[in-house]
Amino acid sequence: MHTLVDEYLNYLAVEKGVSLNTLEAYSRDLNRYAGFIEDRRRASVTEITSNDVVAFLGDLRNKGLTPNSVNRTLAALRGFYKYLIREKKIDYNPVAHIELAKVWMRLPDTLTRAEMDHLIEQASADSPLGMRDRSMLEMMYATGVRVSELISITMNSINWQVGFVIVIGKGNKERIIPVGQSALAFTSLYINEGRPKLIKRSMANVLFVNRSGRALSRQGFWKILKKYATKAGLGNKVHPHTFRHSFATHLLEGGADLRSVQVMLGHSDIATTQIYTHVTRERLKDIHKKYHPRG
Repeated sequence: MHTLVDEYLNYLAVEKGVSLNTLEAYSRDLNRYAGFIEDRRRASVTEITSNDVVAFLGDLRNKGLTPNSVNRTLAALRGFYKYLIREKKIDYNPVAHIELAKVWMRLPDTLTRAEMDHLIEQASADSPLGMRDRSMLEMMYATGVRVSELISITMNSINWQVGFVIVIGKGNKERIIPVGQSALAFTSLYINEGRPKLIKRSMANVLFVNRSGRALSRQGFWKILKKYATKAGLGNKVHPHTFRHSFATHLLEGGADLRSVQVMLGHSDIATTQIYTHVTRERLKDIHKKYHPRG
């Protein structure tokens, strides 16, 4: 069983190009499953039944894993068994009819539009680093990109005439996202006046660089964001994904359709995007309670 898991992980890495974080999570979940199956003394992968899988998932819950963690494991198992069927290792899928555990999803943290404006304005574009920081914050809010996608944007990624940026997301998938005038203006200022003073003799092709002229790291961005969040008085309310969550929520509140938001976020399944409809519903309830005479 462990050998089959290794083959599947290699397939994901080489042919699907999944991220290292995803590989590590799948490896942990699937090898845990392989150990469980071996303890049940199944002589072959073809002997595994749905009852075995249900027993494994139940064991995870008994050990204190959250519904989200159980669902992530089930998602890994589904992909694994689809691979085994495709490779003709088995002809029966024991996870085909197993439903996801019911999950009470925690609504993502978002900022109001006023809070987002206040946060972004903390980055004063009066120095090379300030220009870079303002450009990054504007770009994050304008596009909803992940931090890993932001720091991977190259000098050739932006189409200035049409107004969009090309990013490489999960699974090495490319997507095109519109960029607003504010983000374009501050990014243009950074490229023309700030970046040349940071790159020095470096030939870096990435858009956002550190004070040494090298590509900015995820940790570097997090330190920058934390500084401005503290300065804005938002403290622990802000993390890198706050921009992504706020981007999606504000679009939907403004009347954008769910499918368009899904495409811009790069979600493969629209069900992932639907969490933001819950956020907007919560906002509506708050507004109703605050302003309705019988609220």
